[in-house]
Amino acid sequence: MTDSLANDIRLRRRYQAERRFRIYGITATASGLLFLGVMLVSILIIGHSAFRQSFIKLDVTFDPEVLQIGDKTDEESLRYAHFQGLIRVALREKFPEVTDRRELRELYALVSRGAADVLCEILIDDPGLMGQRHTYWLPASDDMDLFVKGEIKSSAPEIERQLSDRQIEWAERLTSDGLVDLRFNTAFFTTGDSREPELAGIWGAVKGSFYTLLVTLALSFPTGILAAIYLQEFAPKNPVTDLIEVNINNLAAVPSIVFGLLGLAVFLNFFHMPRSAPLVGGVVLALMTLPVIIIAARAALLAVPPSIREAALAVGATPMQTVFHHVAPLALPGMLTGAIIGMARALGETAPLLMIGMVAFIADIPQGVTDPATVLPVQIFLWADSPERAFMSKMAAGIMVLLGFLIAMNLIAVVLRHRFEQKW
Repeated sequence: MTDSLANDIRLRRRYQAERRFRIYGITATASGLLFLGVMLVSILIIGHSAFRQSFIKLDVTFDPEVLQIGDKTDEESLRYAHFQGLIRVALREKFPEVTDRRELRELYALVSRGAADVLCEILIDDPGLMGQRHTYWLPASDDMDLFVKGEIKSSAPEIERQLSDRQIEWAERLTSDGLVDLRFNTAFFTTGDSREPELAGIWGAVKGSFYTLLVTLALSFPTGILAAIYLQEFAPKNPVTDLIEVNINNLAAVPSIVFGLLGLAVFLNFFHMPRSAPLVGGVVLALMTLPVIIIAARAALLAVPPSIREAALAVGATPMQTVFHHVAPLALPGMLTGAIIGMARALGETAPLLMIGMVAFIADIPQGVTDPATVLPVQIFLWADSPERAFMSKMAAGIMVLLGFLIAMNLIAVVLRHRFEQKW
């Protein structure tokens, strides 16, 4: 009776321990999902406003005297014309009572400096507009944009907001007259970086990331796959190959900034490759992702049943034919999955690229792997470090775009695995 009671007590304790472990696991999972949800919601709340932009409706007259170009209408002359003067004239027409120089500066600050570039491109496309008067929706300044979106409150003390009381009054007049509109911010997806928050976009960083990943994939994927095939299928087992395998496993855990230091010391200082170029960034990220691809590819090769190899060899195939005609095709889904995951990791890296100069301000859109460029994570870092408040929403919107790319790449990896995977 005593032994039976002791067994019951031990059994109850075992069940209680299992229930506690299950509760701990559920709590940990729920906590992780909660923190992830809070992070995603916070990013969404901060970044959603970056997908909309404020525009002000102005009647603009392309006056050659205001443009200070005389009778010239060639593109070179128009590029240096005083388009900002056209905007100032249009604003003074809307607010004729504003005459003080200080107040005029505040009035002009409601419209973005990039509005002059918009008018410049319009006149270059159609020089026949010279001397004519037309109505255009021009981008508002970042502070005006924040006010229209409700992020600057008129109820706050003047000293605590970027817009003065006069500017608030003018902005409210423009809004009440139907001269202010919120539209989808297409410029965010079609332009490069800018010192003005309302003009900054991610297209330059997206192209920089594309060129960088293109170089990374071209170098790391074939090299990693061939290295994995050799080490797994052909390399003899000796101290040399054991040392190589240990180093590959160790390199997979090395902090990414170490690869950035390697790129700075070797590719920039020794080989004098172009600084802040996707070519150098791609080589550095290829070195970083190479161990990951090799390890994943070896695991995929190891998962192929030995009977496949034995059957191929039994019908007269050579070891090379066995590997490349039978084993490698079956391991390809795992290889592709490892490569895509490695590319996703490379897409989200910042530290190694900072070391090779890709942190520089790049306004132009890169046209090749040797042009100066930046990448999405570095662009987000630059916006996070900017003092202007409007860059915060750009930063969060950039994070949303980056997360979208990462999720898409991981989904592609899952789909490829399920599409081509074979079970034995």
